Amino acid sequence: MTALTQDEPAVPTARRRAVAASTVGTSIEWYDFFLYGTAAALVFPDLFFPSTEPFVGVLASFTTQFVGFAARPIGAAIFGHFGDRIGRKATLITTLLFMGIATALIGCLPGYNTIGVLAPILLVVLRILQGLGVGGEWGGSVLLSMEWGHRKRRGFMASWPQLGVPIGLLLSTGVFKLLTDISGDGFDSWGWRVPFLLSVVLVGIGLYVRLRVLESPEFTAIRQANAVVKLPVWEAIRRHPRQILSAAFVRMSEQAPFYLFVTFVLTYGTEKVGLEKDNLLTYTMIAAAIGLVSVPLFGWLSDRIGRKTVYGAGIIATAAFAFPYFGLLNTGTAALVLIAIVVSLIVHDVQYGPQAALIAEAFGGNVRYSGAGIGYHLASVVAGGPAPLIATAILQRTGSSTWISLYIIGCAVVSMIALVVMPRPAADTPLPERAPSAEGVKTEGT
Repeated sequence: MTALTQDEPAVPTARRRAVAASTVGTSIEWYDFFLYGTAAALVFPDLFFPSTEPFVGVLASFTTQFVGFAARPIGAAIFGHFGDRIGRKATLITTLLFMGIATALIGCLPGYNTIGVLAPILLVVLRILQGLGVGGEWGGSVLLSMEWGHRKRRGFMASWPQLGVPIGLLLSTGVFKLLTDISGDGFDSWGWRVPFLLSVVLVGIGLYVRLRVLESPEFTAIRQANAVVKLPVWEAIRRHPRQILSAAFVRMSEQAPFYLFVTFVLTYGTEKVGLEKDNLLTYTMIAAAIGLVSVPLFGWLSDRIGRKTVYGAGIIATAAFAFPYFGLLNTGTAALVLIAIVVSLIVHDVQYGPQAALIAEAFGGNVRYSGAGIGYHLASVVAGGPAPLIATAILQRTGSSTWISLYIIGCAVVSMIALVVMPRPAADTPLPERAPSAEGVKTEGT
């Protein structure tokens, strides 16, 4: 596909809007998703799963968190179909609404002591809706940004939507920390609800930004060339099974440890080490803030020295830090705990920065939303979702972090194998000699 020419005045503005819409949208989606993880560790065990055994409530709470992860590949398939059929923009507006409404409703749920077993049932239903929304979000956001950029800068362009993770983590953790201080003893009764209800405001902002963005020029060209696939999900599965599976397993060393570093650590730090919840939230915010620089930095670096080179370095660093991470946490010393949390997320960012382009480039443009989204979110079932459950069960059974560290190393081994066998980037879908002009794309706008 021939790129849009740089002298067309509408292109820079359209590109900036696409990047902004992608980044703002993913930030809101991940804010919503991370709220649940924080609440699952700190509030939900007592509120929705009261039990005489603390770990039973924690396990039940993390199980509902896993349900959201299980729904993500389903959401990727549903919204991937429409993203490859009708376009990135319209699909992304729908995913944003899905996520925001479900999150706000969680903030309205009464607890187990009020409506009994119906409370956790409704929580699970809303968590499923969250999972569907975020499952459809990632692929469209990454593609909208990446497909507006230069081919040689895809790693950097696709890393901007990835900033939604540190921004969402920073926002959700910061709001939780603020409400902890403001509500005091009332945090467990009403304070935790406010961050969820704030999602309504954020969704309004996200919709404003996304309604002003233009459709991806690459998808517009695909549509004009009559290259739209009738059943993109089936075509992606039929034509690219190796790409989908390698995309899922290459994330093992990134996603499983990540949810230990940002969710399980809250349980481990407070229950096992005796750290203050407020301090852990502060350290996580500091680490997330560093991610605002490290994620695009490693995306940019992947354009210079190669996706697999950067990603492989991240896998090795994750395995190497598995034992030092818990060793630093177990000291209970503030400075060392801070180092553990900050370094853990930097190690994560080495992989997360180039990851979007690494996965998306494996698929042709007319099945990219479906294929990349399914592969990316299958990791939620095998990596991110089970990780806090596995770590909690290990801790309860052994009382030690040793096997949790070995679990992280095992994830790294799986990811390295997947990285080695991952196919080369797919060739772009054959298109007309010239992509739509900025003026032509403009007619697709709001």
